[in-house]
Amino acid sequence: MAALSDLVVDLISELGSEAVRFEPLDRRLFSKDAGVTRGEVVAITFPRSAEEVAAVVRIAGTHGIPVVVRGAGTGLSGGAVPSEPAVLIVTTRMTGVEVDTDNRTAWVEPGVINLDLSRLTEPFGLHFAPDPSSQAACTIGGNVANNSGGPHCLAEGTTVSHVLAVEFVDAEGNVFIAGGPGPDPVGLDVRGVMVGSEGTLGVVTRALVKLTPNPPAVRTMLMAFDDIADAAATVSGVIAAGVVPAALEMMDRPLIRAVENFLHAGLPIDAAAVLLAEVAGHPEGVEAEAELVVTMAKRHGATEVRIARDEAEREVLWKARKSAFGAIAQIAPDYYLHDTVVPRTRLVEAVTEIYAIAKRHDLPVLNTIHAGDGNLHPKFAFDGSIPGVRERVKQAAEEVVALSIRLGGVLSGEHGIGLEKRDLMHLVFSAVDLDAQARLRDAFDRDRRFNPGTVLPAGSRCFDFGRQPPEGVWV
Repeated sequence: MAALSDLVVDLISELGSEAVRFEPLDRRLFSKDAGVTRGEVVAITFPRSAEEVAAVVRIAGTHGIPVVVRGAGTGLSGGAVPSEPAVLIVTTRMTGVEVDTDNRTAWVEPGVINLDLSRLTEPFGLHFAPDPSSQAACTIGGNVANNSGGPHCLAEGTTVSHVLAVEFVDAEGNVFIAGGPGPDPVGLDVRGVMVGSEGTLGVVTRALVKLTPNPPAVRTMLMAFDDIADAAATVSGVIAAGVVPAALEMMDRPLIRAVENFLHAGLPIDAAAVLLAEVAGHPEGVEAEAELVVTMAKRHGATEVRIARDEAEREVLWKARKSAFGAIAQIAPDYYLHDTVVPRTRLVEAVTEIYAIAKRHDLPVLNTIHAGDGNLHPKFAFDGSIPGVRERVKQAAEEVVALSIRLGGVLSGEHGIGLEKRDLMHLVFSAVDLDAQARLRDAFDRDRRFNPGTVLPAGSRCFDFGRQPPEGVWV
């Protein structure tokens, strides 16, 4: 306790008492993100600048306590949950934005909320393209940490495609900038390594992001199907025809009904699945692409095709899609949202198997799918107060991962690895792969001061992997 008290005293001395919390209730509240895993927090800090972040890193290092960075706490993979007692750096007070309209870029501090950035740049006809479903709450820092995506990343790409440079604090408390406004900076791509590193290499204190011009025309379509296979066939047909829509989202019947009951958006509740498609660009091109999407849907048996008549109706359709998480609260007090990827052509097989997994474990399941890129988001609804249910959810989740990999997919599409999938990394990465990732991590943070125990499983670092140890060395 003496060491803990000294730590808190040092943090308050540097940041002021209003920027440091350490009471038991605070530590309990910040011990988890939006996922299901808890960790132990010894103090929570709210720095306002890169210099204050650096001070926290140095103070925590002096006391031998690791640091974990957190934005708004909307992460779902436990990436901002300490695996051992740690100091939290919460970035929500770092909200500065410097917009450069001439170059269509902005330097953005990590606590800026994703949607706020696009609202700020909307008068200039610009927006930040990555749009996670949590964009009304999640922060740019979290987007950078997890290389977040969202419905409109089918055409625009994930966060790494929209970050030109990052300013970050290293494990010694030094401040660096990697990357720059140019498209191809000289040297190693440290910027690219930092994006998606889940807070294990440094603390990002600013990011230079690209701002995408708002499209002059948009068409948003809702299409209903009696069979989820027809919806999936429409997705493949549209892309095979040479059109990559701005977004291609799918919801299954259980989720359609939950959202409709929650939002009353006029969704077709008897449909087995709906597709929400959006095309954007030059007006003439948009009309042609929208016609192709509708034609393809009808060819594959769409029972209803609805084209948003105006911006208000478009907003309702997108609100329905992005209200999926809130709607689940009507079914059970807890939910587990998964994130895996399968090849687009295996979507129907994957969803059919997910239904079977849920039935086997007696769990309700609702599906949203970034159908254009095969990113699955099954949601198991449950009541965590019932003995044994969390174990069943965990088992079902692991079966979904195994299924996705068997179908040729990967562990995560956009939520990151965190603590959630750390121990499943061996399913897709060899010992050599994991060793290479651990060596990269060591190059930035040899003492594992940043977010230790996350992403890489224990034993990933193999000393001189593949070589015979020198004669006489004890192993």
